[in-house]
Amino acid sequence: MSGLIKLSLVDPELPISVTRQCALLEIKNRTSLYYKKAVKLIDQSILNRMDEIYTESPYYGYRRIHQVLIREGRTVNPKQVLKLMRILGIQALYPKKKRNTSIADANHAKYPYLLKGLKVTIPNQVWASDITYIRLNNGFAYLCAIIDLYTRSILSWKLSFAMDESLTVSVLNEALSVYGKPEIFNSDQGSQYTAQGFINTLTKHNISISMDSKGRAIDNIFIERFWRTIKYDNIYPSSYETLKDARAGIEKYIHKYNYHRLHSSLGYKPPLKVYSEYFEKAA
Repeated sequence: MSGLIKLSLVDPELPISVTRQCALLEIKNRTSLYYKKAVKLIDQSILNRMDEIYTESPYYGYRRIHQVLIREGRTVNPKQVLKLMRILGIQALYPKKKRNTSIADANHAKYPYLLKGLKVTIPNQVWASDITYIRLNNGFAYLCAIIDLYTRSILSWKLSFAMDESLTVSVLNEALSVYGKPEIFNSDQGSQYTAQGFINTLTKHNISISMDSKGRAIDNIFIERFWRTIKYDNIYPSSYETLKDARAGIEKYIHKYNYHRLHSSLGYKPPLKVYSEYFEKAA
């Protein structure tokens, strides 16, 4: 999962007055402009196809993805594939440390991975979060979600044009307000999760912070599996036109997933039913 790529919105060849106006507009409406500029600079069909390739084969790095695209007759070079992977927010699920496409902030503190060898046996023991690319017919957006590792319940989520700190903080605050707090919160080392606002929220609630090892997205495998499920079951077949359409459709899907989808690991019960039953018995 990568950070948002900063795209320059000001042309150095423009007159100073126009440049200043562009700069002010960028500050006023940065998220929207980043999104519009990104859509203009990339081939949407290639992005969508790369998302499909990665969802089907998450162990593919940029070289393999590039070869698949070339064999399909698409004009793209390896460096372009790497850049597009950053926009998608993906990296290969390597079993060993290799090149990491996630954009971390060197000024942000990183935290150790706490889940190695840990047995997750109850709800709210460990929450995990990630961000994924969501295709729209005329562009794309980012979906952030928090999952309870024991029950696989999706506790909160949000769809946005921007992949930044405000997205992760808002999703975290919603989960905390509804479901209490976990003992451990796990994420990757992307700047959205290492940002001070996000870290402060976790520490304020005395939540232990765990981060995937650099280059090891496989550490957060449960949320990765959910991305695969929702894309095959909902995103790809739906062909959402707008962000509003996608929000409505994803909301219906996640409600069905939480309350009606049967999980074999949960004794063929829906995730939130198992989650609720645990705390009802404990009360």
